[in-house]
Amino acid sequence: MQRVIALLLIAALALIDQVSKWWVIEVFFRPRIFEADGQSLNFMEWLTTLPQQKFPPARFAWGEYFNMVMVWNEGISFGMLANGQEMMPMILSASAFLLALGLLVWLWRTPHITTALPLAMVISGALANIWDRLRFGAVADFIDFHIGDWHYPAFNLADSCIVVGVLWLAFDGIVLEAKRLRAGEEVEKENEIKTSGQGTRHE
Repeated sequence: MQRVIALLLIAALALIDQVSKWWVIEVFFRPRIFEADGQSLNFMEWLTTLPQQKFPPARFAWGEYFNMVMVWNEGISFGMLANGQEMMPMILSASAFLLALGLLVWLWRTPHITTALPLAMVISGALANIWDRLRFGAVADFIDFHIGDWHYPAFNLADSCIVVGVLWLAFDGIVLEAKRLRAGEEVEKENEIKTSGQGTRHE
């Protein structure tokens, strides 16, 4: 059951990420941006058409600390490793896919739901961004938080899944795993006491 929940979470989060990107590009920005060519695509057409042209850069101020933007990240999360080389999207996609496979093996083997769920979050984010790269050659980022002139690197929901999942995994490995080990040691001690007591009674 744990594996089923984790797989459903992967699919659901990846789908939510893709729906959010489609809405920002095709529903929100395309009717408002003069430089954007063509009519808005429905979600399934947008999701399954490859390759596609990148949507032109756009920005819409939404409150004092938030902008809705359209930027394309050719690197990994938050723009890291973006160097403009033509093969970089394919290299990053292949690397991310191999990483996702490794995490999936870990997810399949772990007996702990608190480990499986953050793994599912990281896998979903990686797969969603891979699909962007295969279609556009880059990842669509649209969330821009800022304070005055300082801007946090633009990101998307898949990036958020990856970051939250990694932090959760760190917490699970440092805090929860220590608790599990202590609980296991206590169980072993109780079993040893019970075994010793039974041996004494037999004598």
